[in-house]
Amino acid sequence: MRFTSGRWSATGLEPNKHAARIGGKLEAARAFMRKRRYGHQAGESGRNHVMANIVQFENVGLRYGTESDSGPDAGPETLSDLSFTLRSGAFYFLTGASGAGKTSLLKLLYLAQRPTRGVIRLFGEDAVVLSRDRLPGFRRRIGVVFQDFRLVPHLSTWDNIALPLRVAGMPEADIEQPVREMLAWVGLGDRADARPATLSGGEQQRVAIARAVIARPEILVADEPTGNVDPDMAERLLHLFESLNKLGTTVVVATHDFHLLGRIPGAQMMRLDRGRLLDPTGSLRYPPTRPE
Repeated sequence: MRFTSGRWSATGLEPNKHAARIGGKLEAARAFMRKRRYGHQAGESGRNHVMANIVQFENVGLRYGTESDSGPDAGPETLSDLSFTLRSGAFYFLTGASGAGKTSLLKLLYLAQRPTRGVIRLFGEDAVVLSRDRLPGFRRRIGVVFQDFRLVPHLSTWDNIALPLRVAGMPEADIEQPVREMLAWVGLGDRADARPATLSGGEQQRVAIARAVIARPEILVADEPTGNVDPDMAERLLHLFESLNKLGTTVVVATHDFHLLGRIPGAQMMRLDRGRLLDPTGSLRYPPTRPE
């Protein structure tokens, strides 16, 4: 497959079929990560399986600065009174205007930030009180697509994508095929040796997405993943997220793009407004109505 002048060509496959093919190739990584206790447990069947709660927020609040600063002179909370659950194997869109708190909520999900108050249960455990030595193991079970990419500047495209598998201890001989498949899917096969500084913003975005999904995480968190790509690529990325979701990955996509919301049948929507959830149940009519 090639990606030139903002268009895909020479795949011979429709987006859905190609996404399904890549999803199948990623099963090798899935099996390895499960064996290493970083991936899903056996017996899962994706979205159609009876789903348990994988994430639970109870009266969560977040105020940046000193965590104990809750007196009368303290500033406003960035997030307030968040109570919701995420079901294992479900697909969620997190929506809201700029400044609503979407990125802050995602930081709580992937354990980059601790809440000021409340309880967050992740994989059945209280994530707020996790010890420092246990955090890395939990974070390896969560794939993150950052809004600012956060690629390792001195690593090539290939090595950035391979990084999660190497951290997990996968043998180099087993890394080559999944990395090649991801490079092909995101259209960067001819940029495997390039450093991030030589890539365009859209190319860096695609590297970040490939890195986040290659190890088949239990939860995939994506912060505006289609913000720097053209409509064709945005459609293909959604197909990839959907194929991973069908394999059992819980997917949370933060976006302000209303047009994406109806693309995943059965997806649920959470709307944030000034740090509060407007619909704690996260229900999404399909097709959705336009947010106010």
